Parts: sequence; C-alpha cells; structure tokens
Amino acid sequence: MRYLHTMVRVSDIDQSLDFYVGKLGMKEVRRTESEQGRFTLIFLAADEDEAAGREVKAPLLELTYNWDPETYEGGRNFGHLAFEVDDIYATCQSLMDNGVTINRPPRDGRMAFVRSPDGISFELLQKGDALPQAEPWASMLNTGSW
Repeated sequence: MRYLHTMVRVSDIDQSLDFYVGKLGMKEVRRTESEQGRFTLIFLAADEDEAAGREVKAPLLELTYNWDPETYEGGRNFGHLAFEVDDIYATCQSLMDNGVTINRPPRDGRMAFVRSPDGISFELLQKGDALPQAEPWASMLNTGSW
C-alpha cells in the first residue's frame, strides 16, 4: 500500500491557493476540471515533495472545489485519505473478512471507499490499470456514505 493524498473541499479556489501556495509555499503539480461532475481538483505538493508529486503523484494534498455552492459543516470539508493498493479486490476482501464495511465497493475494478472506526473516509485505488469487473463487487451496492 502507498499513501497518495488527502482531500479537502474548498469554497474559494483563489483564496485557498493564496493560503496553500502563496503563504504555505506548496506547489501546484496537477489540475483537473470536470464539466460533467462540476468540480475542479487541484493537487498540491509540499516544497520538498514537489518532484515526487509530479513523478509518482504522491504524497499530495487534493483541493476539491465543487462548482455548485455548498456550505461545509461538521467536518464535511475534510474529504478522505487515499491509498494505492496492489489488488483492490484482495484488499477489500481482507477488510471485509476483518469486519470492515465496504461503503463504496470496487465495482469498476479501480476504486473503493471504507471508513475508519472514527468515521474517516479512505479511498482505495487500484495500482495501474483497473482490474476487470468481477463479482461480488460488480453488483454490490453502496453502504452508508463515504
């Protein structure tokens, strides 16, 4: 398993970049805009992690800006921690076998979400290409929120 990023939601891109880049000195290493999903993702690296952030895409801070206004309360602005795993299905099966609820199953062979006992959301991403869709994952429904 390899640590990838931590995601936080932001309500103002310019104000956030002024803080994270302008004041903290982080470096923007990647930006993605999704017209369909109506969001912008901005990945930042600490100054000393900039090369790793560009080359292996970790460790990073992901700023998520949702285009539709939303008030973030109760910690909703904190999103998730992300880890890359060698086999998404084996990882999820092991977690289930150990009593962990798979909140968002890896139906696509690429991404799953689970929560820690304290409710922290963890995104698990398949290393490399997505695995072929397989049961029971392909037809498993979401449980709770992530």
